[in-house]
Amino acid sequence: MREAWDAVVVGAGPNGLGAALALARNGRRVLVLERAQRSGWGLRTDRSIVPGCLHDHCASVLPLAHASPFFRSIGVIDRLPWRWSPAALAHPFDDGTAVLLWRDLERTAAQLGPDAARYRALMRPWLASGSALLAALLSPLPGVVRFPGTGLRLAEILRFAREGVRSARTVIEHFAGERARALFAGLAAHSTLPLGRPPSAAFGAILAGCGHLVGWPLLAGGTERLAEALVRELEQLGGSVRYGVPVERLEDLPPSRALILDVSPRMVLRIAGARFTSAYRWQLARFRPGPGVFKIDWVIRGTIPWRAPECTLAATVHLGGRWEEIAAALEAVAGGRMPPQPFAILVQPARADPSRVSQDFDVVWAYCHVPPAWEGDATQAIEQQVERFAPGFRERIVARRAWTPRELERTNPNLVGGDLTGGWPTLDQLFTRPTFWPWPPYRTSDPAVFLCSAATPPGGGVHGLCGYWAARWAERWLDRLDRGSLSPGSAGPVSKSAVNAELTAS
Repeated sequence: MREAWDAVVVGAGPNGLGAALALARNGRRVLVLERAQRSGWGLRTDRSIVPGCLHDHCASVLPLAHASPFFRSIGVIDRLPWRWSPAALAHPFDDGTAVLLWRDLERTAAQLGPDAARYRALMRPWLASGSALLAALLSPLPGVVRFPGTGLRLAEILRFAREGVRSARTVIEHFAGERARALFAGLAAHSTLPLGRPPSAAFGAILAGCGHLVGWPLLAGGTERLAEALVRELEQLGGSVRYGVPVERLEDLPPSRALILDVSPRMVLRIAGARFTSAYRWQLARFRPGPGVFKIDWVIRGTIPWRAPECTLAATVHLGGRWEEIAAALEAVAGGRMPPQPFAILVQPARADPSRVSQDFDVVWAYCHVPPAWEGDATQAIEQQVERFAPGFRERIVARRAWTPRELERTNPNLVGGDLTGGWPTLDQLFTRPTFWPWPPYRTSDPAVFLCSAATPPGGGVHGLCGYWAARWAERWLDRLDRGSLSPGSAGPVSKSAVNAELTAS
């Protein structure tokens, strides 16, 4: 008898919804189970601090979502209300000036003085291929498996990969001036890696490239608009999402022919560990989460009193000063220490979307990286960094809500120790995350169980591609069941012969 569902997806984050959508578009019957009372995970918008003000819980600025080849292929990007601030990013300095990342490459380079030509030379190859290069790089293994229609040759992709695999420090040291060095250091710092560790350069180049290709947009009314759009699209295709359904073990699941888990490796072990081989369980257990995050939501009177007025033009502001300070902060966190002057990423969303604020107040949030599961309070350190570049900021605070790493994890168990990235993106955890075998790592030692969280390639960020790629391999499994080459029974043990047949399939 045919089972009730072709696939059950655990977790309604952007990757879980992406996996469900990819399967539903192929006519599969898909059910998504979500422990919270709404979809999105990090794509959540809160109204809890001051009436009339909206705070995004985690993701807010969405360049990878807007550039995502999967989201674009299903048409959801064109149906959403995107908003852009005049500049994508501002990076202020202690002398009261700031460097801006503009959509226009020439306008950005013109601010960099002696480094204008070097910056153009760095970015032009990334921009020449446009979104096709980004689509190719956001794949399980660039050049071998890539999103359909990229149109790039393997040699082109390998050339960019060779550049990106460097450390950010090697790029920074080719710049002569502080403005270019600090700008690139702040971009690369999103990786959470120390700037001397590869492949931190790739993160800086991709984020700068997104800024020039699509900007760093926000969604009018909050990030949850994207989650709502993905759910609507899924339901129109016949898929279903059930809320308030925590999944702790396989027995909590309805019958299905495939299981896709949008959860951390730790939760994967808890839910389905009994189905895996001991070698596969060992690989999941050794996966390393990235640094944690300490986040503060503020409501302030008026706007931030930036010393550099250019900072009012950007929704995102990097607070770190010189590149050496940013490097020192990242090194401290990697060594398990809280830096006295953390690198902070601040978002003032009303610069792009005024609908998030009331007439008298402005909404601001900022976060800094901290050691995993850090128990301290970074409120003063973060606010000192804001005050450093915007004297008088503290006097304007009306309300604040601080989120420790532990609180973030309690809100979303995928954020292990407050890690927003789904695991450290080191070279040994980049394309082989969370395991090195079976490959690609969306597969597990049980051929009916698949992984699609940010702990799989291409990793953290709102792009849905972890889900898309997991669905590609889940679809192959379902096709084989449809052809009768394997017997179903994913709700129970799978035979050793079935496992071997799937793991050796091309």
